[in-house]
Amino acid sequence: MAKDTFLNRKTTLNVNGRLFDLGTPRVMAILNITPDSFYSASRTASVDEALQKAGEFLKAGATIIDIGAYSSRPGASDLSEQEELDRIVPVVEALVATYPEAILSIDTFRAAVAEAGVKAGAHIINDISGGTLDPGMFEMVGKLQVPYILMHMKGTPQTMSQEAHYDDVVLEVVNYFSEKVAKLRALGVKDIILDPGFGFAKTRDHSYELLNHLEDLKVFGLSFLVGFSRKSMISKFLKVDPADALNGTTVLNTIALQKGASILRVHDVTPALECLKLVERTQRR
Repeated sequence: MAKDTFLNRKTTLNVNGRLFDLGTPRVMAILNITPDSFYSASRTASVDEALQKAGEFLKAGATIIDIGAYSSRPGASDLSEQEELDRIVPVVEALVATYPEAILSIDTFRAAVAEAGVKAGAHIINDISGGTLDPGMFEMVGKLQVPYILMHMKGTPQTMSQEAHYDDVVLEVVNYFSEKVAKLRALGVKDIILDPGFGFAKTRDHSYELLNHLEDLKVFGLSFLVGFSRKSMISKFLKVDPADALNGTTVLNTIALQKGASILRVHDVTPALECLKLVERTQRR
């Protein structure tokens, strides 16, 4: 059953009227409009700096730019909706004006921010909460009719570390996606990408257990995204700083690609693209 579903997996998205193919894995570059993201080198303080970074990502070969204004690291400070809007909308508008062909994703759990981002020109909504932190998010996605990245998380960024309790983390994540996908389908959402949420309300052991069973997500017939980049599941296990966790990130990205991942969400575009090319070459027949 899982094999047949995977062979019929939906690999195309409608991105503002353009057909976007995920049959070949893609790289999503992280653009943090935040002063407190866990990886300090990813922090962006101004529109000009965001334009510079985005230009570098695109030149290196990133396909999607994921723009986030709310730090979701464990224990991060809360940010008001207005502050999030004030940070993210000017950046989206500037990116659309400067790089009109770029595909932009809005990293937010708030429906109003998602709507404002899409109206400013963004194409994809990336919701770390899977609709749990804003009851209006699913309805908004249905209204906007844009691709939606559905991530698994419990609690909030402030409380999720205390929520990391599971009898069977793989089964609970699969059940979560089953319920959420059904709700989105009922609202007419056509393009859904799954993200198991490595490190979100999960211990290191939970995250590695999920990675070990990542191919179980193929049963949904949907593309899925992975985000390991420089996270503590790498840095703390290897006892290195996030700045020194690139090699570990590449190793986990390689494993995820071999298990069917379609999008790598990363801070470092060139190494991720090299990873894609090498995995593709080993799978070529």
